[in-house]
Amino acid sequence: MEVPSGRERAIRTLTFWMRPAFVLRALNRFQRVAGFDRAVAMASSALTALIPLAIVVGALLSKVGGREAAQAIIDRFDLTGGGAEAVRDALSPASGTSTDLSVIGVLLLVVAVLSFTRGVQRLFEQAWELKAMSVRNTPNSLMWIAGLTLFVLVSGWIHGLLDRGQLEITANLVAMPLWAVFFVWSGWLLSAKRIAWRDLVPFGVLAAVLLTAYAMAALVWVPHLFNTYATRYGVIGAAFAMISALFGVMLVIVVSAVVGREIREELDRIGRGERPADDEVRREWDKVIEDARSRWKTLREQVDRLRRRLSQGGDRGSP
Repeated sequence: MEVPSGRERAIRTLTFWMRPAFVLRALNRFQRVAGFDRAVAMASSALTALIPLAIVVGALLSKVGGREAAQAIIDRFDLTGGGAEAVRDALSPASGTSTDLSVIGVLLLVVAVLSFTRGVQRLFEQAWELKAMSVRNTPNSLMWIAGLTLFVLVSGWIHGLLDRGQLEITANLVAMPLWAVFFVWSGWLLSAKRIAWRDLVPFGVLAAVLLTAYAMAALVWVPHLFNTYATRYGVIGAAFAMISALFGVMLVIVVSAVVGREIREELDRIGRGERPADDEVRREWDKVIEDARSRWKTLREQVDRLRRRLSQGGDRGSP
């Protein structure tokens, strides 16, 4: 029996995850969780929850020498002109007003934040096919919000400390392992510890890698997005830009959860000795190519028949 070379084994490993059966399972799971709708819902609830939370946290930090939320976003994306002004108007407390919260204000803020956490919680429950816990998981949701706030502050400190290049490559690469740990912890906590952390590792790693790439791309297009929307719509344009950016983040998280779940199941099958034959990838792709060629041939034949009919009809109609 011929032993495959290291290069052949590497190619098989890489192409194994792109075989049609795996891709179709991931797409079916994405459809079952209503991936795009889930990302839109999470982005909307995140905007509703995070804007007031950012204003309050930023105001508290400014009292101890930190930056307000608006200034942090402006500095993060190097916003200028109308984009910076729109963010400042949207996120900074109004001049002369107090940022102290009443009991009712605290309750409304908590309700808004918990609405966002339940959206993320439902993503894990649907992707891992768990029974919904809803408000019964509130203590874990509150703990997750505290962890998210701490993580955002640490991530911002890393970005402010390491570099301010156009893509902030060094800072993003240093923060990437922290992203992976945070996502694994998030799935474990928001699922009420029903998902083992080992089962969440593929999701955490994939989400960290994809979000790192998204963060570097966002440094290029988000400033243009803020400036464009601010010019067209004024202050409300900042909200449009933020929800657009948040939708991209949430879509990455949804895709990572779906694909991460499929990777975990595939690894479990491999561990049980159910790994398909080495040539299965080739056979599956050969079948896909053959089906595509057959459909293309059928389409060409239909187009040719239609052309002949149109040509014959034109000939009969000519004098």
